[in-house]
Amino acid sequence: MTGALLFAAAFLACCVEAVEATTVVLAVGVTRSWRSALRGVAAGLVVLAVIVAALGPAISQIPLGPLRLVVGTLLLVFGLGWLRKAILRASGHKSLHDEASLYEKHLAESRSAGSAGGRGLTGPDAYAFTLSFKAVVLEGLEVAFIVVTFGANAREVPLAALAALAAVLVVVSVAIAVRAPLARVPENTIKFAVGVLLSSFGTFWAAEGAGAHWPASDASLLVLIPVVLALAFGLTRVLRSVPAPSGAGTSPPAGAVAPPEPAGRAAGGPAPEPTGASRDVGRSPGPLGALRRLSVSFGLFWWDFIVGDDWRIAAAVLVGVGAVAGLADSGTVAWWALPLLWATALGGSLARATGSGRRRRTRAVPA
Repeated sequence: MTGALLFAAAFLACCVEAVEATTVVLAVGVTRSWRSALRGVAAGLVVLAVIVAALGPAISQIPLGPLRLVVGTLLLVFGLGWLRKAILRASGHKSLHDEASLYEKHLAESRSAGSAGGRGLTGPDAYAFTLSFKAVVLEGLEVAFIVVTFGANAREVPLAALAALAAVLVVVSVAIAVRAPLARVPENTIKFAVGVLLSSFGTFWAAEGAGAHWPASDASLLVLIPVVLALAFGLTRVLRSVPAPSGAGTSPPAGAVAPPEPAGRAAGGPAPEPTGASRDVGRSPGPLGALRRLSVSFGLFWWDFIVGDDWRIAAAVLVGVGAVAGLADSGTVAWWALPLLWATALGGSLARATGSGRRRRTRAVPA
């Protein structure tokens, strides 16, 4: 049963990333050069294959206890970021992810990027190659992260890789058949389910790696997943009663430019305006300055990729892991501490994001 859950979680998560990458590649191929776009896809897949081939066996050599502690913690933080966004979207406090709108946006950007240098299936096109390559690598890094973490923790890297391959084949087959953005794919629903699964697996592995013993061993996942799902639905229901900002929960009209993703996430999009220390680094001349810019960009990408929009959730996870380790060392039942702390942090983060806590305090003050 655990293998089936592992396959389902990896498959659904990889479907989401494949849809986003395919949307970019389709837009570039339709407006510019299919040959260059497909070459960019091929180059990106080679890079990702090397990453998985290098990291998978290396991580699998780490003892299971420390591996589950580190990777489970990372997976939990990553999954809670997905779950937080999914709850905000489902409750109407964040715009739904609209692939049709993103497709139109990428079409417009591709058409306005200058001469293609070749149309149809002929002619090199550096822009088409680069954009497709970036889309595949950026979205594929998430796929690689899921494959390596899920597979290594369960000692089932081939099964996780098979799930990822199946997801890519399904999405690409549909895209070839319809030659249009996969707007009918219920991506936001899939992201909600994936957030629940990633958070559940991450909680299970991180607590176990910290020394906790789950009441029913692996079968505890069959209880943990429904509990996390019920919590997510409950938070969504509560937030639906909180007035959302004007237009926050509506999808943009066809052809509109979708709101930008967080720093480092928008595949092929322009880099965000640097602020603070990163702006100062950008002014450093010469090779050293370029290396610093690359290091800062790389660090910001992984920070946003894993930690997401609210660092307090990541901090709560770390505190929870420490609490589990301390309770386990003292011989006390410890598994409950981690989900309790991250659930509290998630609720607080959602309250801050929607302003519900601030409104309650305002109402409590007498006139």
